[in-house]
Amino acid sequence: MQAGKPPSVWIDDRHAIVRRGMGACLQQSGFVVRGESGGLMPEPNLVGLDVLVFEVEGASLRRAVRLISGTPTKLVATVREPTEQQVREIVDAGVGAVLPHDQLTPEKLVASVRAVVAGAVTLPGDLLTRLLAHVVKASNLGPGGLNDRERSVLRLLADGHDTRGIAEDLRFSERTVKNVVHDVLTKLNARTRAQAVALATREGAI
Repeated sequence: MQAGKPPSVWIDDRHAIVRRGMGACLQQSGFVVRGESGGLMPEPNLVGLDVLVFEVEGASLRRAVRLISGTPTKLVATVREPTEQQVREIVDAGVGAVLPHDQLTPEKLVASVRAVVAGAVTLPGDLLTRLLAHVVKASNLGPGGLNDRERSVLRLLADGHDTRGIAEDLRFSERTVKNVVHDVLTKLNARTRAQAVALATREGAI
């Protein structure tokens, strides 16, 4: 996203009234809604698009991930009745935010999309505890597995802070924050920030 330019969003949901409602909320908060679709049809135009908000339904997660591959577009997923399997797949896919429909409010939608645009991750607390058992077993997280600095960075990631916000809060350079995040991902055998936050929360490290 170019400096000073309002973030652009595409909204995908099978119900037109839901799409229009989300679009109205985002437009009122300064976002540009570039288009809408149901089941990713018509296919979203990703040229210059900041965020694709899409409904997880059927094969939509795989399609959305494939669509944004090689682009800077970020993903926000809405889920009607999240199952453990869905949550695992969504986090593993690197989605920046997960929004269960029964918890969805205008405020949460706007805050989550803003956080994702800023490079943060947003996962509801109740979903954080329902993630892959094999991810936990595959990690080397244990007592003393993360140092105080790494835990501090993870806590701020879990609160929705981006790299700049973490640097300002902890009085680190942004480069230091990026290095710490890299070390955490390596230690936890996690592929994304969202996965690292979820794993550390489940294990009681943060």
